[in-house]
Amino acid sequence: MVIMKNKTILLVLVILAFGLSSAFAGNENRIGTAGAQELLIPAGSRGASMAGAVVADASGVDAIYWNPAGLATLYEGTEAMFTHLPYIADIDVEYAAVGTAVEDFGTLGVAVKVVDVGEWEETTQDDPEGTGRFYGPTLTVVGLTYAKSLTNNINFGVTGNFIRENIFEVSATGYSFDFGFTYETRFRGLKFGFVMKNYGPDMHFEGRGFDRTAEDEQRPTSSRNANFELPTSFNLGISYNFLQSGANSATLAGNFRANNQANDYWQGGMEYGYDEKFFVRAGYNYSEQEGYIYGATLGLGAAIPVGGSTLTLEYTWTETEVFDNNQYYTVKFAF
Repeated sequence: MVIMKNKTILLVLVILAFGLSSAFAGNENRIGTAGAQELLIPAGSRGASMAGAVVADASGVDAIYWNPAGLATLYEGTEAMFTHLPYIADIDVEYAAVGTAVEDFGTLGVAVKVVDVGEWEETTQDDPEGTGRFYGPTLTVVGLTYAKSLTNNINFGVTGNFIRENIFEVSATGYSFDFGFTYETRFRGLKFGFVMKNYGPDMHFEGRGFDRTAEDEQRPTSSRNANFELPTSFNLGISYNFLQSGANSATLAGNFRANNQANDYWQGGMEYGYDEKFFVRAGYNYSEQEGYIYGATLGLGAAIPVGGSTLTLEYTWTETEVFDNNQYYTVKFAF
């Protein structure tokens, strides 16, 4: 009965996966039409070092961004992480997350991403060289995740994100959902993953920054900003533990990402681990989209026992065209 239940669930997931991937097939004519791009900035060194190809293999608190179903692998205790990313064009990204297992309920997680764009000087039609007033745009995403093991083979997870963009005297507020599954075949660590990311209603900017007073009128007017879509995507992932010999372990992973506002992506990665303490990772991002800026990725990690807890330090380098290459610095603590 358990085997039949697993097969039924898997069949439903496969049908859902192919149906949704067709619906969200990439369309180059829609490039640049979606907003809330902070949702697309990767979070966490491990996933980034494998080019994002961890949809099927994400685990613990790392999984909150890549596939919330992977958080269900945190069966006990608590895990926290912090990532600093000097992003493109002098933009800094800070990401913090914590997950904890709740007995007989599942696993809960909270994550916060803050994108600091820096300080800009206000310019207007009357003062194109600057008014002397400065402002710092901030983009914030706060997520709450719930994950649970449905069977010994299948995990499910869902994240609700609150999105807030502040740009001087205008702002936009919205929400989105990520929901996914992972399926472990129990054959040499072969796993499959499915996740829908950034699904939610349109957003728009509003605020007194849109207020204007015409020269021949004393009555102020306010324009309404057009709505913009979220960068929704559907991801199909696979991972295979092709080496398990003594202290040595190696995993290959791949991911296909269908986007609603850009061409589709292909992502591949590999992780080698020694004694579950030292890790070397690499990956590559590929897209036929003209001007796609990401490519090769490399990363290192070390898990250090500290009493009854574990401190993990990770670093990732990602190739980035036009801008400086990205570098991720991550600290994780499990207790």
